[in-house]
Amino acid sequence: MEPLRAPQDPQVNTTLSGIDTKPQPPTSGAPMEGLNPSPAASTLDQEMPPTTGLLPGETVVREGKAAILFPSANEVFYNPVQEFNRDLTCAVVTEFAREQMARRGVKVVVPGEKERVVVNLADEKKEETEMQTGEEGGEEPVVTASVGERCKNGLRVLEGLAASGLRSVRFALEVPGLRSVTANDFSSKAAALIARNAQHNGVTHLLQASQRDASMLMYEMRGKKDRYDVIDLDPYGSPAPFLDAAVQAVGEGGLLCVTCTDMAVMAGNSGETCYSKYGSVSIKAKYCHEMALRIILHSLDQRAGVYQRYIHPLLCVSVDFYIRVFVRVHTGQAMVKNSASKQALVYNCVGCGSFHLQRLGKRTTQGNHIKYSAATGPPVGAECEHCGHRHQLGGPIWGEALHDVSFVQKVLSAVSGNPSRFGTARRIEGMLSMVTEELEDVPLYYTVDNLSSTVHCSTPPLLQFRSALLHAGHRVSLSHACKNALKTDAPPRVLWDVMRCWEKVCPVSPLLALSPSPSLSLSPPSLALPLSSLQACFDVREDANPQSRRRHLTRFQENPEPFWGPKARANAGYDTLINTNPVLDP
Repeated sequence: MEPLRAPQDPQVNTTLSGIDTKPQPPTSGAPMEGLNPSPAASTLDQEMPPTTGLLPGETVVREGKAAILFPSANEVFYNPVQEFNRDLTCAVVTEFAREQMARRGVKVVVPGEKERVVVNLADEKKEETEMQTGEEGGEEPVVTASVGERCKNGLRVLEGLAASGLRSVRFALEVPGLRSVTANDFSSKAAALIARNAQHNGVTHLLQASQRDASMLMYEMRGKKDRYDVIDLDPYGSPAPFLDAAVQAVGEGGLLCVTCTDMAVMAGNSGETCYSKYGSVSIKAKYCHEMALRIILHSLDQRAGVYQRYIHPLLCVSVDFYIRVFVRVHTGQAMVKNSASKQALVYNCVGCGSFHLQRLGKRTTQGNHIKYSAATGPPVGAECEHCGHRHQLGGPIWGEALHDVSFVQKVLSAVSGNPSRFGTARRIEGMLSMVTEELEDVPLYYTVDNLSSTVHCSTPPLLQFRSALLHAGHRVSLSHACKNALKTDAPPRVLWDVMRCWEKVCPVSPLLALSPSPSLSLSPPSLALPLSSLQACFDVREDANPQSRRRHLTRFQENPEPFWGPKARANAGYDTLINTNPVLDP
């Protein structure tokens, strides 16, 4: 089967699975971006989707507003557990479209949204000021863009590995302000299914099917006028083969969405493989899930820097068996120089689990001038000062913030104000609430159970341990990546001092104290270092319990179904070419 040609050519006659979807001539002089640009037809299709006959063995899967045809055999990948991933992506792309279209004088309209729920009072005052300015200036009414409608000045979206096209169909049906959605896959069966699903859902005026190698397609769209506003990569396993093309094909300030499901590699089981794919060595540690996020961000920033581009993370989450990052890509030679100072090496003690970060570069501001120099180090000695064990070296990893809190608050506001829009809205609200509570400038985290296990004492209640750190004058937060995680700016010595104080309340068992472990040097009387004068106070403070925990939000996933998790790879056929672009939508 020959690859589908670009839809800009009105003479292309795309026939997939016996369905003729030949484009109609463009109306009102507008350039054709979809297979059927007629607004009237799009409205009719949206209200009354055409009935596509089911082939033998096919079933219909409904998610969000989409109804997707799926073959009974495992020819095209689908994982229902990933509904959260797709819901969150629709929410993020919608908010991104809201911001971008507002700059183009277009207001997006989302069904179910009555009013904007303002999280920050500063945002509310800003909106009031803008409204007053508009009224005084006598500006013309703002143009609106609704879901399912093609917007002439809208965003161009590419899903590089679309499989059945479920995600792209949901974009077309649920995200306003779009000009076109390209659903690409290397498999001829997947491309045919995408075209059928587009017609079945009545979105052929927005969604176009493409059968291309994802990397080659993105390389061909590197020109400034050809770049996509949004690129979504959700492969089976590692996205590494597509990252170089993706950072070039996304437009200035565009949104790049990437999923990694090769968590065994990124979580430390195979550090050498991780280095070959992402340019970073992963290590086994309790903070492995956040480290995986920082590894993919390091890889994206490093690849973007080759082309004088840099990334700005909007939202990065570790969910279930995968990680998902949303970053904006900008161009600027001066800003790229900051890249070295944003990366860090990790020194991790194999005994007690204490860790230290070492930045790769140093940036010093002197008035209006910025001086760059090599960093000094290492921050640790040959042996851990707390337990005497050796250190592992991991990284480099991204050392800056994982999220843009102001953007996350806008997404959270939209989801909480319109809970009926997504099936996983409760979990999205809980997850994003935790994200907004995380310490932005504190990479990685400790876990209370691991600290207790090291000292061989009972685990202190989370609120009491958090309160002890707050009483000591340090900041502390939870992490969305782990239930028992603690992110704090307190140095490791303070953490162990708090554990010593807790051990006095709940002494180490005499039998456990005789076993060889790091606890021999962490617990008195065998501690080689002088004891700190810190007297930890375990009285529970009100601010030790974050709002997301007080409100009992759904923060972590419960088992959705038996044997849930990554599914088997699809068994699709691939003509004569070797498949380098898996047919998947995990």
